[in-house]
Amino acid sequence: MLDPAPVRVTAASKREVTAAGELDERFVAAVRALPGPAPRSRGAGRRVDDDLLLRYFDAQMQSRHLDFAARAVQERGEGFYTISSAGHESNAALGLSTRVTDPALLHYRSGGFYAARASLVEGSTPIRDVLAGCAASTLDPISAGRHKVFGNAELNILPQTSTIASHFPRAVGIALALPRMERLGLDAAWPTDSVVVCSFGDASANHSTAVGAMNAAAYCRHRGLPLRLLLVCEDNGVGISVPTPAGWLERALSSYPGIEYRAVDGADPVAMLAAAADAIDTVRASRAPLVLHVRTVRFLGHAGSDVEAAYRSPAELTADHARDPLVGTARELVARGVLDPAAALDRYERMRDAVASVADSLRRPPRLRSAAEVMRPFESSLVRIDDDPHPAGEPLTLARAVTRTLGQLLEEDPRTCVFGEDVGVKGGVYGITRGLQERFGRLRVFDTLLDEQTVLGFALGSAVAGMLPIPEIQYLAYLHNAEDQLRGEAASLAFFSDGRYRNPMVVRIAGLPYQRGFGGHFHNDDSVAVLRDIPGLVLAVPSAPATAGALLRSCLALAREEGRVCVYLEPIALYHRRDLYEDGDGLWQQVPDAAGLAPGSVRTYGDGDDVLVVTFGNGVPMSLRAVRRAGVAATVLDLQWLSPLPTAALLGCARGFERVVVVDETRRSGGVAEAVVAALAEDSPHRRITRITSRDSYVPLGPAAAYVLVSEDEIVRVLRDR
Repeated sequence: MLDPAPVRVTAASKREVTAAGELDERFVAAVRALPGPAPRSRGAGRRVDDDLLLRYFDAQMQSRHLDFAARAVQERGEGFYTISSAGHESNAALGLSTRVTDPALLHYRSGGFYAARASLVEGSTPIRDVLAGCAASTLDPISAGRHKVFGNAELNILPQTSTIASHFPRAVGIALALPRMERLGLDAAWPTDSVVVCSFGDASANHSTAVGAMNAAAYCRHRGLPLRLLLVCEDNGVGISVPTPAGWLERALSSYPGIEYRAVDGADPVAMLAAAADAIDTVRASRAPLVLHVRTVRFLGHAGSDVEAAYRSPAELTADHARDPLVGTARELVARGVLDPAAALDRYERMRDAVASVADSLRRPPRLRSAAEVMRPFESSLVRIDDDPHPAGEPLTLARAVTRTLGQLLEEDPRTCVFGEDVGVKGGVYGITRGLQERFGRLRVFDTLLDEQTVLGFALGSAVAGMLPIPEIQYLAYLHNAEDQLRGEAASLAFFSDGRYRNPMVVRIAGLPYQRGFGGHFHNDDSVAVLRDIPGLVLAVPSAPATAGALLRSCLALAREEGRVCVYLEPIALYHRRDLYEDGDGLWQQVPDAAGLAPGSVRTYGDGDDVLVVTFGNGVPMSLRAVRRAGVAATVLDLQWLSPLPTAALLGCARGFERVVVVDETRRSGGVAEAVVAALAEDSPHRRITRITSRDSYVPLGPAAAYVLVSEDEIVRVLRDR
């Protein structure tokens, strides 16, 4: 709970919060020492009227006092993680200059922006919002107590939990999606002329995700695509403790073709307000991206208990205090005669009181009280899976079954789009999307640049804007350099926004091993643990042409109805397989099932009662052949869903068996079999369970792969072992 005593940071409380107390004292002393009004100029300063300057000052002060209060609450053991916006309050200019309907993906030092944008919406409660987040209270309007973030669906601020550039690709995606949706005649979550605001720190600008996203924006602009994107670098000169080299950011940020670069001093309120307004107007009118490089300072350390004096000199810290943006705004107001020093300080103290009053009202803030409450955004309702409305009578391969279903899904929902590397005219590496662009046009089936995080970023942006994306990643191994877009951005969005924002999508990935004579590790990747480890993500693996379409349709239903992030992992080695037991039998070409396939369901083959073989993907036809060769009475169970595992259906089938063999083509450590065996053992400790897995190895090229992958002969040996 919060202390019943008022939460205030003053000189008297300096002993408790030394850095905050010192910053507070310095501001008060600087404002008291300000000279009287200066003669009015006719220069650029008059571009910003007095009312706007006052509103700017109010937002800055609110952010500063919230930083003080957060630390005071934390010192008393009633608050949690803190990271300061102090010194960055000039970002309030962006909150005042943008429209409330302009989506914002913000740096974690965006207290000024949040206060400023909230001031534009009647009835908003920014002070309570921020303090509730600091206290991990369910009153927090975005995360409902799950994290301290700046976010609010009513203010169109998407939550970012730790923006080390991971939000960049989504921002580019939203900016690309909105004009595309306008051309398609689709309703979007935001007006199609919205400017997407993406802010970040100077150290984050060096992250490969930031560099990739900037490159993607420049690439799209070079192709003439409209991209209303404002990238704001808040440069305080230090990344945690590492100084940013002088001149580096100017050179780096101004080097991208087609992206205009502008710089401004955040300590100058008039220049900052004018630059923010001009940048927003330019981006909106030109439909082109722009970088606004804001030079600012950082007070109160990096985060939490960080002590800057341990790695920065007194001279550096003193120089920062001379550039306090709040002092700069007070100086301008006093120089104009809008306020005198006493009135400026009175306004400052009244803001302190307003923050303290709200803090005092949150004495026993409600918090999450159970695992069920924490995990509520991951809850799944009973999604209705309709039968296939396009019955087919001809036997298909797995590849043709997927192609057929993609065409149906594009036909049925105009929001659906398919994109990725080479998916257009070529139709993908394996021809899965061949002919779709010709049927549905380049706005709905299109190629992206060769960058997986851009592919996923566009999916994230278009999904949150209102589309239903089906992006393709060419190979499973290619996902790993962009996997954080699924972990840190896609699957986490519903969790950290309490379900207020979701990004429905089905990511198609070609993968898994057994491609003979081709590719080695990068095309025979069996690493699914990284996907199974993402909370809330749904992972499905087709094996048979009969059910592949129904499984893909089920994934899209989860995305559409529940906003789920689904991965549909397609076994490359089964794409064009036609035979099962012997050459020419044609038994692995199948007529697609017309019935829907519910999440959590499994499929069984055979009715033998001696042994249950549990498997998925390539393991299904391998196990069917091994069962025939071994001559055992077996039932083969295809899991189909690898995350979450279909535990109820699995145990329901297994309870009639005393012996279970688990065939897992992924690795022994961290593979699927670990969870399957654990579920079976917990259900019946006396059951005889054997697992067969691939080795803990990368997959080598050529015949050597047979030494580390599960083999049909190995399955036969285990089945014959009574």
